[in-house]
This record gives sequence, structure tokens and C-alpha cells, in this order.
Amino acid sequence: MANLQVKNVPGPIHRKLRALAKRRGTTVREIVLRAVGREISDEEFRERLAARTPVNLGVPAWRLIEEERAEREAGLAKASPEAPGGKG
Repeated sequence: MANLQVKNVPGPIHRKLRALAKRRGTTVREIVLRAVGREISDEEFRERLAARTPVNLGVPAWRLIEEERAEREAGLAKASPEAPGGKG
């Protein structure tokens, strides 16, 4: 296993790392390793996403989501007579 040393960590960041580790019942090492691992995973995801061919939905995605939500809410309102605006 390799070693990694980080020098000149600003005091406020170091204090926050130590406090976070204490709250989580773990070590600063574990907090830092998890953060570095997430950063690497995020970068790999961004690279894979950038390599994908864009999909043309014909309409903006937000509009499709908005329509789906409206349909779902209308269905829920019909199914529940106790819903606001419902009769019952």
C-alpha cells in the first residue's frame, strides 16, 4: 500500500476534518480516503457521460417531467376523495 502525505493543510479545514471524524466515530484517514475515492468516481462518471452520444427527446426533458408529474397528481387526486379539492 502506498503512502500519501498532505502538507500545509489550513487549520480550519484540519479542525473540521477532525471534528467530522469524531462525530462519525472514524479517523481523519478514513474521511480523507472516502473523499478522495468519491472525487475519483465522480471524475470517471463525468468522463463516461461526456463520451456518450446525446439523446434528442424532441422536447426539453423538463417538459416531459412536468407533464408526468401533472398526470401522476391528477391520478392521485382521482383515487383519493379525501384529497384537497376532492369531493367526499
